[in-house]
Amino acid sequence: MEPIRNSRATLVDLLDRILEKGLVINADIIISVAGIPLIGISLRAALAGMETMLKYGVMQAWDEKSRAWETKHRKLQKEAQEVINI
Repeated sequence: MEPIRNSRATLVDLLDRILEKGLVINADIIISVAGIPLIGISLRAALAGMETMLKYGVMQAWDEKSRAWETKHRKLQKEAQEVINI
């Protein structure tokens, strides 16, 4: 399989591809001045659409928790609306 270069790709195409396939960044950066390390950065990030994240099991607990909260919140709103309408 050879990589294909698409010279007409746009930023939207790139973003769409990243969200669909996902992107993982794992970097350790040390900033030194005159050979003396001053700042260390350890970066670990995953960027993808929620569908892709859930497909790979990332943020699954958060998704289940937020969906449960949303369901509970909607139920409470519906009950409050019924009390107001009585």
